[in-house]
Amino acid sequence: MASDTRLNDVREELVVVPLRHPWRWFSGAVIVLVIAGLGWAMSEAQIQWEDVPGFFTHPVMLEGLLNTIVLALAAQGGAIVLGVVVALMRLSANPVARWFAVGYIWLFRGLPVLLQILIWFNLALVFQNISIPGVFSLPTNVVMTAFVAALLGLGLNESAYMAEIVRAGLSSVDEGQTEAAKSIGMTPMTTLRRVVLPQAMRVIIPPTGNNFINMIKGTSMASVIAFLELIHAANNISSRNLEIMETLFAAAAWYLVMVSLASIGQHYLERAYGPR
Repeated sequence: MASDTRLNDVREELVVVPLRHPWRWFSGAVIVLVIAGLGWAMSEAQIQWEDVPGFFTHPVMLEGLLNTIVLALAAQGGAIVLGVVVALMRLSANPVARWFAVGYIWLFRGLPVLLQILIWFNLALVFQNISIPGVFSLPTNVVMTAFVAALLGLGLNESAYMAEIVRAGLSSVDEGQTEAAKSIGMTPMTTLRRVVLPQAMRVIIPPTGNNFINMIKGTSMASVIAFLELIHAANNISSRNLEIMETLFAAAAWYLVMVSLASIGQHYLERAYGPR
């Protein structure tokens, strides 16, 4: 009893001292000072901030915005379709299809996107006409517009990455799922559509969402072939009034808006296909 009484007295005398984090406060103060310093520097910079909202809604900027969205959606949509086909070929038992898919991924993933865009845009230097004998024949310069060249360059490059993403997603589904579907008489396509893909989407959606965000920003490379996207639109406006930084900040604001909306959409898609 005496020992218990002494133990209780010791417990009552113990004082809980909270753990101190001086470096946490120091690092937080440094971050605040850096942000404040950047804000002060930007406020003192030779930038006409009051002109930025006008460039944000400038007709040329809005046209560039629309073209950017259309190009990003078309390139990503085509890349997803091609990526699924190439991924299925990559997993095929047919060795010809499998090795074709390996070569396709190696080629389009190995070349820089900008190089691919330039090759497509200058295709007329190699082929003067694009034709199918007995069906049609058109000059390459007529077919290979700036939009088409950018679409092919961005879309084919992205399709190689999508093929690997889809392949990884399909491979993540246990083979027992496929065998169970076959045992109840499902066809391969039905099994893929109703059993495999819904489960593989948990693996496919996160990297696909990230790639789409990169696609939105990657459309800026089309400016080198004079396609009117946001960067080219900003350059067109600044060439008339010489307010280069102001127009670039307006374009930057639009990129942040698009990326934010895409991130929100990715979040809800991940939640929809996530574990229930």
